[in-house]
Amino acid sequence: MTTLTLALPSKGRLMETTAECLGRAGFSIERLGADRGYRGVLKGIEGVEVAFLSASEIAQNLRDGKVDLGVTGQDLLHEKIPPDNAATKLLVKLGFGPADVVVAVPECWLDVATMADLDEIAESFYERHGRRLRVATKYHNITRRFFAEKGVTGYRIVESLGATEGAPAAGIAEIIVDITTTGSTLAANSLKILDDGVILKSTAVLAGRAAILDDPRTARLVAALSTMT
Repeated sequence: MTTLTLALPSKGRLMETTAECLGRAGFSIERLGADRGYRGVLKGIEGVEVAFLSASEIAQNLRDGKVDLGVTGQDLLHEKIPPDNAATKLLVKLGFGPADVVVAVPECWLDVATMADLDEIAESFYERHGRRLRVATKYHNITRRFFAEKGVTGYRIVESLGATEGAPAAGIAEIIVDITTTGSTLAANSLKILDDGVILKSTAVLAGRAAILDDPRTARLVAALSTMT
């Protein structure tokens, strides 16, 4: 029997909540080697090896086919893998770790409430400033897909290396695409979410390669975790 590799978050609250969720579903995780080892086994299903990775690495390794299954944020999954990708499937929304990926602009932009408004001001912004609107984000692919869907073209992405919500105040960008849970940090930085600017309502998810969806171990894991949501 070929071993399946299940990638799980290696640290933090996401790791703890994932372990709790698996425990309620009837499984446990046994780390191999030291307590901080990066390999383990899933107890409760034979032939499932565990790899402990960061949440972003899990999405990337699913995309590259280096792991068979993984628990990560839906935002990270969609950033690394387009939702219509046939090789990787979202199997279960686990319901913990909620966060919205949103488009936010300065509160003082009174005439900008929607993505259509953003598109309208892009041309005049370029005429006044000689450059395109700058969007600070870590979500390059999600941003490009959403802006294309909304018909917004007059922008360029600026890589966010720190606290994205501070980019407009620092003069690094005019707009941000970032995650938020309560919106309080955005408000503290005088930013507002566009009326149609919620790109994705993210949560922790179990995703897997399409090639292993017919494996009975995958079916068992999916069935057990589905009862937890």
